[in-house]
Amino acid sequence: MPDRVYGGRSTADRRAERRRRLLDAGLEQFGTAGYAATSIEKLCAVAGVSTRNFYEEFPSREALLTALYDEVHERALRRVADAFASAAGEPLARRVELAVWAYITATAQDPRWARLSSVEIVGVSEAVERHRLAWRDRWVRFLEAEARRAVERGEAMSRNFHLSAVALIGAVNELVYHWANCEHRIPVDEVVAEIVRVATAALTGP
Repeated sequence: MPDRVYGGRSTADRRAERRRRLLDAGLEQFGTAGYAATSIEKLCAVAGVSTRNFYEEFPSREALLTALYDEVHERALRRVADAFASAAGEPLARRVELAVWAYITATAQDPRWARLSSVEIVGVSEAVERHRLAWRDRWVRFLEAEARRAVERGEAMSRNFHLSAVALIGAVNELVYHWANCEHRIPVDEVVAEIVRVATAALTGP
């Protein structure tokens, strides 16, 4: 059945715009007031849509939250992968530095993203927790692959990097959230330098 056009815009275009408004409203509300304090009615008011429209796009608040979580982590993973690829000929510390900059730019340049992805996502429900941990596992596999490349280049000793990757993810999340939400803003260069030190030590330690 052909897509109907009203006012020069198709049904698909209008739905995509409505979904984007809901995602933007979710980022604003979850990233400022917090997930627990944000109702579907509030989200709809901010987005300028009806509750019926909300349920046409998302089955629940949790679904909106995980969609936003996916958005920020898909962006971050893509940028970090691009950073490592573009610096393939650089020393380990420089590769890590560029990757950390890419991650911070993707997840914390806007403090709302940092709060959503580091705080609001935690402890919502068993389903959301499984979703968060699935993303953590994806990042662990990504970091383990980079560690193996460092071993192949003679920059690190061969070992099991799984626990190091899990620990690094926790450290990065805490540092990024602390930086994005600290009352007295710490220079981002200091945060990057600290993460580079932690990551390099995790990769090159015995």
